[in-house]
Amino acid sequence: MLYYLIVCRSLTFAQRTAAVLGRAGIPAAIRRTPAAIAERGCSYSVKLSQKNLSKALVILRKVELTPRQIYITEADGSYREVSL
Repeated sequence: MLYYLIVCRSLTFAQRTAAVLGRAGIPAAIRRTPAAIAERGCSYSVKLSQKNLSKALVILRKVELTPRQIYITEADGSYREVSL
């Protein structure tokens, strides 16, 4: 299953992001950012399904929670950055 990872600058930022999305009815899960895409040591990401990304970005923009980076999973399990 393909999904997106919204990379957050901290655990608190990831928690706030997931909470805002959850209140909007978008299922989101906090997870550690995979080492393959973590630029600055350990970080946290919010995982969401492919179909919810555009709605999630609109909601996050309204509450001024701008994602640092967004990645999509490829069919082989690798990650590819998505431009904002």
